[in-house]
Amino acid sequence: MRIAKVVGFGPPLSEDDFRCVVLEAVSGDRQIVIEIGEAEAFSLAASLQGLQFDRPMTYQLAAALVRGLGGRVRQVRIDRLVEGACGATVELEGPLGIQFVDARSSDALNLGAITTAPIFVSPEVADDCQRR
Repeated sequence: MRIAKVVGFGPPLSEDDFRCVVLEAVSGDRQIVIEIGEAEAFSLAASLQGLQFDRPMTYQLAAALVRGLGGRVRQVRIDRLVEGACGATVELEGPLGIQFVDARSSDALNLGAITTAPIFVSPEVADDCQRR
């Protein structure tokens, strides 16, 4: 899948507003919508728009740390549901071999966007997102 866009719904600065990331199938017409937090949505939207900041933001720092330790993000998997939210696994490759890191889906997607890592969504998560 690829990150298509980040959207917000509801009146700005209201308790009723929320943000979502829209993932779309690389081949095909399936779209998946995942709700994410405001800060995570801002960072993801900034990455998608190619915005640059004077100092590294959180996800740029995380990506730089992985690279600095001789690793790379191999892929991001949105692979499970945890109490109604999507859980993710970031697969890293480095000097210690392949490692799997548990993550929130919004954090994993932000890291994936910066590193251009492939994004995969499990059928279970995709079906749950379609039902919502």
